[in-house]
Amino acid sequence: MAEFTMELNDEQKEVRDWLHGFAADVIRPAAAEWDEREETPWPVIQEAAKVGIYSLDFYAQQYFDPTGLGIPMAMEELFWGDAGIALSIVGTGLAAVGVLANGTEEQIGTWIPQMYGDANDVKVAAFCSSEPDAGSDVASMRTRAVYDEAKDEWVLNGTKTWATNGGIANVHVVVAVVDPELGSKGHASFIVPPNTPGLSQGQKFKKHGIRASHTAEVVLEDVRVPGSCLLGGKEKLDERLARARERAKAGGERVKNAAMATFEASRPAVGAMAVGTARAAYEVALDYAKTREQFGRPIIDNQGVAFQLADMRTSIDAARLLVWRASWMAVNGKQFTAAEGSMSKLFASETAKKVTAQAVQILGGNGYTREYPVERMHRDAAIYTIFEGTSEIQRLVIARTLSGMSIR
Repeated sequence: MAEFTMELNDEQKEVRDWLHGFAADVIRPAAAEWDEREETPWPVIQEAAKVGIYSLDFYAQQYFDPTGLGIPMAMEELFWGDAGIALSIVGTGLAAVGVLANGTEEQIGTWIPQMYGDANDVKVAAFCSSEPDAGSDVASMRTRAVYDEAKDEWVLNGTKTWATNGGIANVHVVVAVVDPELGSKGHASFIVPPNTPGLSQGQKFKKHGIRASHTAEVVLEDVRVPGSCLLGGKEKLDERLARARERAKAGGERVKNAAMATFEASRPAVGAMAVGTARAAYEVALDYAKTREQFGRPIIDNQGVAFQLADMRTSIDAARLLVWRASWMAVNGKQFTAAEGSMSKLFASETAKKVTAQAVQILGGNGYTREYPVERMHRDAAIYTIFEGTSEIQRLVIARTLSGMSIR
């Protein structure tokens, strides 16, 4: 087990500086354009693939970093560049985590490489969990997966929403209900291979922020996938469902479902994204406050501005500490006995919203225009308290974990 430390080693520092350079030289100059276009920035993703950032190898190296700091460090630097473009670059990762969390070794080796493609033929993947009537309330999920034993196929029907890369992805990972009587415990995850009949893109959403990231509905109409596309395999699923039925009869402990396993693993990474956006806005505000003069002196000479900047930096550093702690715990197999993953996501997300709002205020009228990036950063930051579990859900998870009670 690696000891927890806040000091990056030489290799990590080299990777951090490399990522920061890419974010500064490639992502930031393109940010305003792709935000306005509200389109997937394929040229930037292609460039990331060419240099090795958008690749299975890169994310595997960061994911298996024994300190746990590889992924949060990477997320912070890329999202410091721009949240919308960075999400387009890392959005495939959520589907990959879904396979890593629930799949067999064979499934991991087969499907994750197809999610990325290569530098000459870039692919993306989508993780499809939320539905029009089932966002935070995963027990209300309606997408069904029915097993056709004669053909050893699963038949999927339903509509997914808020799917990053939904409809444009090469590989879709879909969470569906296999046993409605078990509620959220009766869910399973499925791979939908490329060009599978019956899968189509529904509405593409025009969003408040992260506009360069493609978000859409995914419609599944009699989508048939081989039995081998059930993540984890049918034997493991049958065993899990049997345990869930027994525990339901006995009123025993909760069983985690496929979607929640994915979100739990990714929450510290989302917190790191929020830290990157908050840090970017803080740095713009700090530079502005040191050069903008009013009444014959820089506005940072006023306590009202200086104290805001002090609070902003303090909150950012505290958020990073929570994210790094949770990331270290996760990679070293330590249980989140106090919901540390949710803590990190909650605090970092709320910090991003607050810090970007303060940055707009410090820049005044300029901060409200698209001539300065804090306006975009403030719009982007709003998503962190919503996706992959709202702040309210994170508080619920934390409260339930601490109390041991089913708080509603």
